[in-house]
Amino acid sequence: YKGCGLESNPDSKSSNGASAKDMLSSSGELENVQLKPSREAPRKKLCGYLNKLGIKGPIKTWKSRWFFYDENKCHLLYYRTAQDVNPLGSIDLSSASFDCKVENGEGVFEIRTPSRVFTLKAISNQAMMYWLQQLQMRRWEFCNAQSRFPVGSSQFLNEPLAGRTSRCCVCQPFFFKEGTLEDGRIEPRLNWVRKARWMNSGFPGFPEELTRERNPMDKVSVLQQQTLTLTEEVKSQKELVKLLHKALEAAQQEKRVSSMYLTAAEDKDRLELVRHKVRQIADLTSRLEALEQEKKELEQILTLRDSHIKELKEHVQLLMEKNHAKQEVIMALTEQMAQEQSDPLQEANTITVETLYKQQEEIEHLKDDIEAYKTQNQFLNSEIHQVTRLWTSVAENEKALLMKCACLQAQNCQMESKYLTVLRKLQEAVPGLPSSHAELVRNLIQEALQWDVKEKAEEGFNLNPVSEYDEYGFMTVPEYEVEDWKLLAKIQALEIKSNNLRSQEVVEKPLRDRWNSVGELSPSAELKSLIRSGIPVEHRQRVWRWIVSWRCGHRSDLYLRLLRQSKSTEHPACRQIELDLPRTLTNNKHFSSPTSQLIPKLRRVLLAFSWHNPAIGYCQGLNRLAAVALLVLEDEESAFWCLVHIVENLMPADYYSDTLITSQVDQRVFKDFLSEKLPRLMAHFEHYRIDVSLITFNWFLVAFVDSLVSDILLRVWDAFLYEGTKVIFRYALAIFKYNEEEILRIHDSVEIYQYLRFFTRMITDGRKLMNIAFNDLNPFPMKLLKNRRLMHREELEAELCELEQIKAAYVKERAEQGPQDLKEVVSEEEEEI
Repeated sequence: YKGCGLESNPDSKSSNGASAKDMLSSSGELENVQLKPSREAPRKKLCGYLNKLGIKGPIKTWKSRWFFYDENKCHLLYYRTAQDVNPLGSIDLSSASFDCKVENGEGVFEIRTPSRVFTLKAISNQAMMYWLQQLQMRRWEFCNAQSRFPVGSSQFLNEPLAGRTSRCCVCQPFFFKEGTLEDGRIEPRLNWVRKARWMNSGFPGFPEELTRERNPMDKVSVLQQQTLTLTEEVKSQKELVKLLHKALEAAQQEKRVSSMYLTAAEDKDRLELVRHKVRQIADLTSRLEALEQEKKELEQILTLRDSHIKELKEHVQLLMEKNHAKQEVIMALTEQMAQEQSDPLQEANTITVETLYKQQEEIEHLKDDIEAYKTQNQFLNSEIHQVTRLWTSVAENEKALLMKCACLQAQNCQMESKYLTVLRKLQEAVPGLPSSHAELVRNLIQEALQWDVKEKAEEGFNLNPVSEYDEYGFMTVPEYEVEDWKLLAKIQALEIKSNNLRSQEVVEKPLRDRWNSVGELSPSAELKSLIRSGIPVEHRQRVWRWIVSWRCGHRSDLYLRLLRQSKSTEHPACRQIELDLPRTLTNNKHFSSPTSQLIPKLRRVLLAFSWHNPAIGYCQGLNRLAAVALLVLEDEESAFWCLVHIVENLMPADYYSDTLITSQVDQRVFKDFLSEKLPRLMAHFEHYRIDVSLITFNWFLVAFVDSLVSDILLRVWDAFLYEGTKVIFRYALAIFKYNEEEILRIHDSVEIYQYLRFFTRMITDGRKLMNIAFNDLNPFPMKLLKNRRLMHREELEAELCELEQIKAAYVKERAEQGPQDLKEVVSEEEEEI
């Protein structure tokens, strides 16, 4: 090999004729290697000649190349010679790992990059270890320096590259020569060659004994062959005798037939005799053909069997010969063992000095191999440790950058939301603006409405992309026909995205970690607090199933029996169910199309519930409750039992009856709570004669479905399924408190009603709404709710009873006066007549 030039340490001297032990001498020093550069010694450049294994062409050869380390890019450049200007290629060390294996040969090591493996060879093992240590140190310095500067820093980009002349002049080469290993030293591979030769040599043969044993066998085989020949001749003679007997019988038969033909009196008898013989001949011919075909088949079978028998005989003969040879070997080994046991000192005397020398040499070589493997193990351990530290540093930097990008994206969404809010205010002031300004405002609004949130998110960082639909298929940006509402929907989507990004690391991640640590579910105050905070998407289905099974204890065969009943008999509510199916969750992609897979499931759930609870049957609003249960639970039987749990366990009795009496009671109770918790807002409503029940009645009937955005709606349902209807009261009051100031600014009853129609869709901060519901509105005892319900139910039942009496009196009066009035009524036509 050519000489290898490396940068040298001032305290170390290069030596020629380094042996394998020279590489091992540095094994103890690897433990004390420090990857930090020395501050006292001047900075030197790493360069020198190494042999590189080529990969082009069918034959791989070693080629001498001049290697130079570029500190600015952490690349190891290689040239044909030290005087070349343009490099042949480079190796990126920032993401590379190093490896050296003893079995590859002296001085051979590998640099593994994500795209390729470079195999290099130094002049000696000592030079190889020096290169590896220097490359490790330079990689560590580059990665640490890069992590200390922020992204986009151009400090390293502006540094000029060092010239080729200075690069070659600064390095201090030292050289190693070939032939440094002792000629008498044997490589470890030779041991395996000797072992393979010994194993393949086989057992010693005994040709003379085998020859003497096989001569009688040859005689026996000759005699057997003669016996077979004579047997075949006897068989052929027997077959000839059989053929002669058959010819004789045929001649006699022909003679008898001829005599019968000649003795026949009339031609008619002779003709009949000829016909009979012809028929016999045809029959015999067909039989002969069949027999010949059968003979051919039997001959083929016989041939196959003969060949198989021949193969078996050959195999048996081979096995017998092997068995005989093994028996002879066993006998010879037995005799040898007997001789060795009888004279144990004879074997020790036969060991020559040469054999002892070879064994000692092999032992020394194995020790060298052990030391080399120790050195390799120490280096690989240091490499793994350093790569792990680099990976940890990169992971931390990536995490910090992701958090920074999330904050920037949240700020961007907030700025866009403010921009759209300004456009909306300008839209309201369009009638008072000049025509040119009004046209500009309209164009800006049109551009804002055409902007696709999904495409905008995919162009940037893919952290929390805003898609057209959420995890359950709800539209993230509702579609409105009014242009002003479209702008509000766009503002709402941006604000929701901004809030989600801001709360991702602070709130959502710790909450998800708490849910991940929850094992088997059981009722407790901690679980209640977790459910109120919201159930993550990956745990919601499991928790809902547990709540339904805990409260219902459903039977597994009931739903199937109800389905069979609904198929055999048509329910009276079937027509109303079919009318309500297309109007269920129109803002969800799983129900927006008539061909959706969830439409038949929803139909079966509603029909099964109609047969399960004939007192209610079907009521408008149950379709929305069952649809939400289907979206989360996915299984239609689980959705059926969830609907049963809501109607029969959570809601009071008669909530979905024909009169909806309990629903009306809850509206009166809610007005009482609204007067107590929000007196200013209630006084404002009374001043402008606003009936809040026109807005809130549907909230209570369907548990806010189609009123709140999907993310907040499902959090409300999490607590609602676990605690009951008190959650609906809390969130209904929280919604009014959330928008209290906005409502108090409106001083027109029509505008108030118009604002109350969509103000629930403008709630974007679900955490704020939750804090209002469960913290700001306390105390909210369940006992007070029950007492208010009981009081207002008595009042409502009394009012209904009074109305029934008035109705009955009116019907009775009409019944008494009806016939008299009919007699006195005369049509205009009768008067004209």
